Amino acid sequence: MTRVIYMGTPDFAVGPLKALAEDSSYEVVLTVTRPDAPVGRKQILTPSPVKETAMEYGISVFQPVNFKTGENIEYLRRFGADVMVVAAYGNILPEAVLDMVPFGCINIHASLLPKYRGAAPIQWAIINGEEKTGVTIMKMDKGVDTGDIISQREYVIRPDETGASLFDRLSVTGTELLMDTLPDIVSGKAGFIKQDETLASKVGMIKKSDALLDFSMTASELERRVRGFYGWPVAYTYLRGKSVKLHEAKVSESDFSGESGKVFISDGRVFVCCGKGSLEILRLQPEGKKPLSASDCLNGRVIKEGDRFDSRIA
Repeated sequence: MTRVIYMGTPDFAVGPLKALAEDSSYEVVLTVTRPDAPVGRKQILTPSPVKETAMEYGISVFQPVNFKTGENIEYLRRFGADVMVVAAYGNILPEAVLDMVPFGCINIHASLLPKYRGAAPIQWAIINGEEKTGVTIMKMDKGVDTGDIISQREYVIRPDETGASLFDRLSVTGTELLMDTLPDIVSGKAGFIKQDETLASKVGMIKKSDALLDFSMTASELERRVRGFYGWPVAYTYLRGKSVKLHEAKVSESDFSGESGKVFISDGRVFVCCGKGSLEILRLQPEGKKPLSASDCLNGRVIKEGDRFDSRIA
């Protein structure tokens, strides 16, 4: 039986942990995840989805702040693992950890490396208008997502794909690919392919401010941002000095001329002028309220002809 240390934090990393825990070929001897974090308005300390899953399966959990201390590194060594599997863990692993186990640290990365190295490949693939993405199983080295590729699986991005839906789909794909690839790694049959640095690209961590919409952009660019940021942090703008979240929109076939951000009402539908083209707003969320359809917003006079969405509070 192969002894596994599993490292992960968000929902994306839950599927692989469950698959490993339920496969008799593997024994997950330890789960490593980020410390409990404050969540919500009351800032209640909340365990990560991976921690909750590990506890359900009776797997020991370790939550170090980082691996800068020898004590934390030595704690991992005590478990005598054969391989470490990492999925969206969210912490830098030093070489002492990467080289600790016979089969190395194996990472599940949600892009077709070497494209989209970094922290948020799922959202940026949608925002940048990619037609396809996928999952890569790679052997980690001291660089950020620079290690050798072991296996990959492509996924065609659907026209209506959101950051949330793609997150879920790639989690399933990542789980399947890991379970198909890990036996070859353990048996020594796996191949390792160096990444082509000339094709490499990097993406940074998503910040809430990234989701603030600039209506001088084209309608197509804005529509992709609404989809890409759906789930978190959610695309937003300002209307009469208050924040408004945009949950769903589409590029309009009708083109309204006017100042960027200006709202037009036509046949009970809400449109907004963009730098190029127009966007139809289908669902939005006024500050302090629940998400509403465009028609409900019109009926409740939340939005009216001549309003203007702005990237500034006032």
